[in-house]
Amino acid sequence: MSEPKLAELKQRLQVVFDLNMAASLLGWDQNTYMPPGGAEARARQIALLGQLAHERFTDEAVGHLLDDLRPYEASLPYDSDDASLIRVTRRDYERLVRVPATFVAEFNAHASRSYQAWTEARPANNFAGVRPMLEKTLDHSRQLADYFPGYSHIADPLIDFADYGMKAESVRALFAQLREQLVPLVQAITNQPPADDSCIRRHYPEDAQLRFGLDIIRQYGYDFTRGRQDKTHHPFMTKFSLGDIRITTRVKENDIGDALFSTLHEAGHAMYEMGIDPAYEGTPLANGTSAGVHESQSRLWENIVGRSRGFWEHFYPQLQAAFPGTLDDVSVDTFYRAINKVQKSLIRVDADEVTYNLHVMLRFDLELQLLEGTLAVRDLPEAWQDRYDHDLGLTAPDDRDGVLQDVHWYGGGIGGAFQGYTLGNILSAQYYEAALKAHPNIPSEIAQGKFDTLHGWLRDHIYRSGSKFTANELTERATGSPLRIEPYIAYLRAKYADLYAL
Repeated sequence: MSEPKLAELKQRLQVVFDLNMAASLLGWDQNTYMPPGGAEARARQIALLGQLAHERFTDEAVGHLLDDLRPYEASLPYDSDDASLIRVTRRDYERLVRVPATFVAEFNAHASRSYQAWTEARPANNFAGVRPMLEKTLDHSRQLADYFPGYSHIADPLIDFADYGMKAESVRALFAQLREQLVPLVQAITNQPPADDSCIRRHYPEDAQLRFGLDIIRQYGYDFTRGRQDKTHHPFMTKFSLGDIRITTRVKENDIGDALFSTLHEAGHAMYEMGIDPAYEGTPLANGTSAGVHESQSRLWENIVGRSRGFWEHFYPQLQAAFPGTLDDVSVDTFYRAINKVQKSLIRVDADEVTYNLHVMLRFDLELQLLEGTLAVRDLPEAWQDRYDHDLGLTAPDDRDGVLQDVHWYGGGIGGAFQGYTLGNILSAQYYEAALKAHPNIPSEIAQGKFDTLHGWLRDHIYRSGSKFTANELTERATGSPLRIEPYIAYLRAKYADLYAL
């Protein structure tokens, strides 16, 4: 009796998956090639697809199927594919059935319009122009949280959507523990004269930059038969199926690092999705398990690998050849120090490894204040400047490089997005440490431009499972312990003690 019901469940889930992927395709087009005149219709189309997907997923028939499949699920090992599919689908169903489909449509339509407004407001330094949109986003975010009564903090349901099992209190505690370790390290480094990074700010033609980055991620293992790269305002990865996983970047011809490291970063996200078991296609298992785990892969390939000394011992001569004459007077040592320069800065996506998490913590705190109602949207620019002055001793010259710099609040919701970046940084080092224990030769392979061993370990221990396991379960299985900050702090201290003679 269970096989027909499981088959019916999978058929229903396939329809939901396809509707969501069609909406993702429209979102990718809006972020890359859509002319501004299409914004209003695009908001309507994305809203419709989101509503249809939500209605079909929360249909009572899905709930009945999940109930009928309980005995079958109980008869299987916890980590079996079928038991995991039923378990994860039930968890998502019980959560999403609380949210009306009409609200989903309204929220999606607003997010699409808000994103388009942000693409115009940021270059114009016009926070006032997008402020009404942001106020409505805050209302929507609070309303979404209120569909889940009983929370300790209004942000808890929003955090849980992105990083299942985490709450505002647990994130705050983790951030306090991390800040205690990071602030002295930041201070010790920034008390020294900053590294000279002028070599990365020479003229680097766009086409050559793109070719160089694509060549590296091809060697990483990014599969171009299932992906491509395009340009956008704010780099991202998106998926339309497990056979079509795309990345985007942006290019500055006076900064070799912007496009290169965003390409490595987004390829890390994409390789995670490409490594998911193809049998999960069309189901909730065909996704990364959490925002934090997803971010661990982008940060691992961007920073732990892509900013390592061994990596550049191999690739620096190729970089010099890609830009004839531009770097002839620059040694690999100078270049390596330049791309790992530590300096307090205004822009999160440009921040170095040591100061990056301070940007995340700042945003997380502001989100909580907005959701709590202790900070009004109209006062957000001033609060932003106050926190940057307090935490980093910096003041943005305008809102473009201040409160308007991140797309997240303008193209989604408020709450639940930012903590994943720091969770990912922590997990990246923990996973890499586990991979090195299994394969101590990985660093020497990286120095030869070989990545198969690392990629293979990640595929077997992280990627293949999709969302079968929670982030905590996956991390325990892959590393033998829950999330812990020690590998990350040890990685930062070892790398930057060497760079800055600490």
